[in-house]
Amino acid sequence: MSAAALVPVALVGALVGLAVPPLARRFATPPARPAADAGSRPALWAWLSPVVAAVVFVGLAVARGDDPALPAFLAVAAVGLVLAGVDLACLRLPDPLVRTAALLALGGLTTAALLAGTPGRLLGALAGAVIAGATHVLLALLPGSRLGFGDVKLAAVLGLPLGWLGRDALLAGLLLPHLLHGGLVLGLLAARRVRRDTLLPLGPALLAGAWLAVLLV
Repeated sequence: MSAAALVPVALVGALVGLAVPPLARRFATPPARPAADAGSRPALWAWLSPVVAAVVFVGLAVARGDDPALPAFLAVAAVGLVLAGVDLACLRLPDPLVRTAALLALGGLTTAALLAGTPGRLLGALAGAVIAGATHVLLALLPGSRLGFGDVKLAAVLGLPLGWLGRDALLAGLLLPHLLHGGLVLGLLAARRVRRDTLLPLGPALLAGAWLAVLLV
């Protein structure tokens, strides 16, 4: 994709980023405090969100510019940014948002498969969802696991676009989130910012790992 074509993608990403903080506050439970009462962090997130979203969108466009499924990837990323904001705010991944991401992924990938005449890739996407979901179910059932079933459902949804890209993307998308999350936990423990029993959101790591997998494959 040409540099000129990336400009509108970045602008759309920035617009999505502007909508992320208010949408995340709407879905947060308990409701997030208004920015005026919550100090500088919401204001900082409001500034950073458009930049982060623009980077996410441009990265996907560069990596998948010739893929007819690019709109599906962007749509899932848009909902994923809201999910990350909610999970960071209240350790929840609301089912309505996860279902929306699933429907956008399925609809977008089905359309792409029909337009490109490659129905086999849709089967790969569905297989990716099953594998990612089953893997995280097993992880959630391990003794002492803190993996929630909201994380399991999100992992299954992310398995759709990763499965569309093939085995290597799926494997990377399964591994990278836990490497990112584990590294973050170790860093926070070393800095004494958290304790061993502190609950930390996994959703942002699942989303970031899937995004990196798309870029790296």
